[in-house]
Amino acid sequence: MSHIGAIFIIIIGMVLVNNYPLAQFLGICPFLGVSKDLDSAKGMGIAVTFVMVLATAVTWPIQRLVLDPIGVGYLQTVVFILIIAALVQFVEMFLKKSIPGLYKSLGIFLPLITTNCAVLGVCISVIDDELGYVDSLFTAFGAGLGFWFALWIMAGVRSKLSDQSRIPEPFRGVPIVLITAAILSLAFMGFGGMFQ
Repeated sequence: MSHIGAIFIIIIGMVLVNNYPLAQFLGICPFLGVSKDLDSAKGMGIAVTFVMVLATAVTWPIQRLVLDPIGVGYLQTVVFILIIAALVQFVEMFLKKSIPGLYKSLGIFLPLITTNCAVLGVCISVIDDELGYVDSLFTAFGAGLGFWFALWIMAGVRSKLSDQSRIPEPFRGVPIVLITAAILSLAFMGFGGMFQ
């Protein structure tokens, strides 16, 4: 198999089979919070994808070239969280200055990327899976696309679930959102075993 084919399988595998919010249940807070409309979902998906790739691009060499050689690999989580927090601050400043509309539409959810466990999860999983640098970047890109795809689907479904829908009273609001997320998760479980 060519390297391009392997990269394609990595990306499709991360989008469909190992989707972080729907298959691994990482990043659920922004997944449920930002999926109210398609525009916010699009902005959050782009921001999370960018931060995932950037965080992986920075944390992988720090782990391999700094933490592992000096024998402090156990500091991985603390160091990665600090790096992700700094990167999100840079992204937030960039969006505030360059794209104020997107910055305002994301609101409080932009700083939540810092605490998005999916970003930390992809950084740690590429190290644990002992992937090379390039494969790690494509894994992070695929994970970001998968997060964006899940947000997009959830936002589309939620836009159809309005107060005028025939939803029983006890299921309106958060309960129907959680039920929808569970059904989407079951649908994505159907892709399991697609790649070996």
